[in-house]
Amino acid sequence: MQGLDTVPKRIRSTVGQHPGLTALMYKDSQGEFISISYKELYEQIKRFAAGLNSLGISRGDHIGIISDNRKEWIITDLALLGIGAVDVPRGSDSMADEVGYILGHAECSIAFAENSTQAEKILSKKADLPNLHTLILFDNSKPVSSPRKDAVKLLSFEEVLAAGEEIFQNDTDFYDREVDKGNSDDLATLIYTSGTTGEPKGVMLSHRSFTFQIERIYEHLNIQPGHTFLSVLPIWHSFERAVEYIVLNIGAAIAYSKPIGSIMLPDMQKVQPHWLTSVPRIWEGIRSAIFRSMKNEGGFKLGMFNFFVATGEMFATFFNMFTGRLPDFTPRYHVIDKIIAVIPLLLLAPFKLFGYLLVFRKIQSKLGPRFIAGISGGGALPSHVDRFFYGAGIHLLEGYGLTETGPVLAVRKQSRPVFGTVGPLLKDVEHRVIDPDGVILPEGRKGTLFVKSEQIMEGYYKQPEKTKEVLQDGWLNTGDIAIFSHSGDFKILGRSKETIVLLGGENIEPVPIEDKLNASEAIQQAMVVGQDQKFLAALIVPEMSKLEEFAQENGITYVENDELLSNPEVQEYVHDEIQKQVNTKSGFRHFECIFRFKLLHQPFEVGKELTHTLKIRREVVYHKYHHEIDALFK
Repeated sequence: MQGLDTVPKRIRSTVGQHPGLTALMYKDSQGEFISISYKELYEQIKRFAAGLNSLGISRGDHIGIISDNRKEWIITDLALLGIGAVDVPRGSDSMADEVGYILGHAECSIAFAENSTQAEKILSKKADLPNLHTLILFDNSKPVSSPRKDAVKLLSFEEVLAAGEEIFQNDTDFYDREVDKGNSDDLATLIYTSGTTGEPKGVMLSHRSFTFQIERIYEHLNIQPGHTFLSVLPIWHSFERAVEYIVLNIGAAIAYSKPIGSIMLPDMQKVQPHWLTSVPRIWEGIRSAIFRSMKNEGGFKLGMFNFFVATGEMFATFFNMFTGRLPDFTPRYHVIDKIIAVIPLLLLAPFKLFGYLLVFRKIQSKLGPRFIAGISGGGALPSHVDRFFYGAGIHLLEGYGLTETGPVLAVRKQSRPVFGTVGPLLKDVEHRVIDPDGVILPEGRKGTLFVKSEQIMEGYYKQPEKTKEVLQDGWLNTGDIAIFSHSGDFKILGRSKETIVLLGGENIEPVPIEDKLNASEAIQQAMVVGQDQKFLAALIVPEMSKLEEFAQENGITYVENDELLSNPEVQEYVHDEIQKQVNTKSGFRHFECIFRFKLLHQPFEVGKELTHTLKIRREVVYHKYHHEIDALFK
């Protein structure tokens, strides 16, 4: 049966078991949530699939979807997968060149666009898209004004749905027959990596990749029918894509929101979700907003807040020690841990209780009364963010994966989360940790992580040489530096390609240093540089509101931001912040400290210096700021 398993077959099974449960929650034009049940969702999928078939879309066709999260997206996705087509998705914030490359490379003849803006973006590249003959708009409230609009057939989502309704009345079983034809080896999607280096590569993921995760994820997360997930990540990305299938497979609900505090937090109050999946940057943003709010309060309230946060973090550490939830990268003696932890736990318990009553209860209330846990993926979760939420009594479960693995490889177990790790691998995922000489390393030794399982991609579309570089004999080179504990949990330390080697031969992982720098209230973003140099330096995007506050407190006058950034006192202030965060007392070696820095005027942006999961595209930054970087080492 496993070979016949597909995503649409699993969704159809859920509809049969839970037809009346809510499947989706989306906003109307007034911003109010509307709910639709599993039965209603499936009926729309069946009708839309018939409409797609009337356009000539058939098994194996590549169909582009350029849109952000919305009800029509998931209906289109499941309709396409059910009839055996392959979707090629991308978000609305993608640049025209990027969209043009992806649709052209994937040879898409039909594409969906969220609205006229996205349609015009696609049409601007029509000269490079000879195969593209039809564009379908999810939202056609504004007309397409591109001079190239006559070069394609323009349709609306409603028109395709109406065509499908007419066909459906005469053949109600069309979609189910097509779903029955599918098997797990069928290609489901081509997801093009944003990539921290080079041009996007089309990752070929079969249905097996997603069903493999679905079969095993519930051993880590106790998701139940009727639970609600708040969806804020781009639906086209492999992380959110897998989450949506995991949710719909069990009979839970998806509520579409946005990763913006002013939208997301009110939506949490309206929806009262059980779960929230997000990237580290959003969790870091929530923490920073809380700290900024408390700093504005000042005085006694700020002092009390800082005291209870520190107390909560200490209590959490000793609790983990007592319960055996500290990662044992070196062998630990749990009996000794219990003896060491018991007295501090007893002493800290009253303060933990007071902290909950006076501080943490208010923070938890922002997430709603039904909140169970957050799941962080798409990048390394900074330890200071992890500690804060754990200390505040908010469960935050870090996961790990790659687009090439569909993506979920690991996540902390809800029943026994091990702080400072991404948890254990999913069942049936094999792994090796290998050093630069090809030697397989034991637990407690760091090296490059290789994995092997049924969920791994078929390869990069039309790029066999690129595929061979990372995938051989079923083993995928993740490119990540990992270390496994003796209990099976592991930690990601950075990317092997990101490793900086100084002239003295010292190997340095930049991400942990950058995470520590970003913990400063004065630093918004940081990128460490220093390849083949004597020391490390950093490009710093400052938190301008913090610098403006510092200038006001110290009587510094300025007209333009450039003048503020070049002010000697401001430079000294940022220097002190850097040294405060990264020093030998905070766990860094002397050669990992930052000796020089450059303040940047513009923040790193998604689609330019950042990937869509907010990772730094280092080659792009190096190219853009090569003069500034060179000057740091002169």
